[in-house]
Amino acid sequence: MKGAAKAATGAIEDGEQLSRQLSAGQLAMIAIGGAIGTGLFLGSSLAVHAAGPGVIVTYLLGAAITLLLMGALSEMAVAHPTAGSFGVYAELYLHPWAGFAMRYTYWAAQCIAIGNEAIACSIYCQWWFPGTPKWFWIVVFSLTLLGINASSVGNFGSFEYWFAMIKVVAIVLFIVFGMLLIFGFGVTTPTGFSNLTANGGFLPNGWSGVWMALVFVIFGYLGSEIVAVTAGEARDPETAVPRAMRGMVTRLILFYLGSIVVLVSIVPWNRIQPGADVTASPFVRVFHLIGVPAAAHVINFVVITAAASSMNCNLYLVSRMMFSLARGGYAPEVFGRVSARGTPVPALIVSAAGLAVAVVVALLYPDGAFVYLMIFVTHLRFRRKWQAPGARRLPVRMIGYPFTSILGALAIAAIIATTWWVPGMRVTVIAGLPWLMILAIAYLFLKPRRSPL
Repeated sequence: MKGAAKAATGAIEDGEQLSRQLSAGQLAMIAIGGAIGTGLFLGSSLAVHAAGPGVIVTYLLGAAITLLLMGALSEMAVAHPTAGSFGVYAELYLHPWAGFAMRYTYWAAQCIAIGNEAIACSIYCQWWFPGTPKWFWIVVFSLTLLGINASSVGNFGSFEYWFAMIKVVAIVLFIVFGMLLIFGFGVTTPTGFSNLTANGGFLPNGWSGVWMALVFVIFGYLGSEIVAVTAGEARDPETAVPRAMRGMVTRLILFYLGSIVVLVSIVPWNRIQPGADVTASPFVRVFHLIGVPAAAHVINFVVITAAASSMNCNLYLVSRMMFSLARGGYAPEVFGRVSARGTPVPALIVSAAGLAVAVVVALLYPDGAFVYLMIFVTHLRFRRKWQAPGARRLPVRMIGYPFTSILGALAIAAIIATTWWVPGMRVTVIAGLPWLMILAIAYLFLKPRRSPL
């Protein structure tokens, strides 16, 4: 296997190449920007509604699974720093169909995510400018972010760094001022932690509620895998990728857990209702209690930034996945070309056009979970072959292999199964199976012309 892996890795040097411009700091902030979207500011209410204050445990479980995933991805991304990332790893270590299915599934899922975030941007811009049509804002945000992605990966990294920074600052301020309310600094009566056990106790819906909420929470961590995709454009993958993953996961866990602890401590969980209106966001209520003037307007700005940031990251992801598919022979060769600045512009354009098709292929949540599951399965085969006699030592090694990878795979499989019993989520499982069948049939007519790298 050593010779085959070396040959596959070397194949990436053939033809036009992506530009390696991203630093470790940019990689970490890009991942945070991709993971923290409107789901935390608005969608967290769904998880709270399902688990009550016990949602804190749910976010801990989600963090643990993400840590396992990042450990597995770190090993493989350093060994094979390529834009196709986990799709390429699955092709190398499982089967060509696995890599084909993972990349097209991830591409379709992220295209839908871009469309959803574009619609979110238009809705919240209309909140400020009610007389404007939604399509106007969708076009404005889409063209702007397409221009950023088409210019150069360095520009993308810089813009995303500051997009993500706005969200990070908002979350840090939320946590800091929330803690001031909890402990009574600057107010006459401290809020304390009584809301964690009031209104039915810490687990008002039992442990089953904690687990059901994981179906919503785990997708809040989606986007963290973008670090592995950016490895193909990192300046020094062996150093930058592991450092970025550690920093990103640590910050993400602190932000999520800190926000949720503050949220359910200050606002009674049964008064946090799911809603798409920014004024219904639990974050707005907390900012009101803190005394922030025009709290709803502050959150609206942050939510728009969060949605634009997710759009920006997802456009990057889909263009690199399509670029990888073309390089592997599973898409027209033109999509494997890059501009003079090392950007896969044809792949970016076809991915943007593919948004309309992706809306018809109604797959969002189960696809992300399917990819996570396949990453763990791929890692089991990857490590086994890299431990063969004569294989070079991995610069990064996941602790607890193979048990940690097995545990991660079982956890994701259980979450996928659980979606069947979550209201409104069953259709995603039903839609996922026909999609995999379509991919299986399509694969029969597409033969790879070259190495997956």
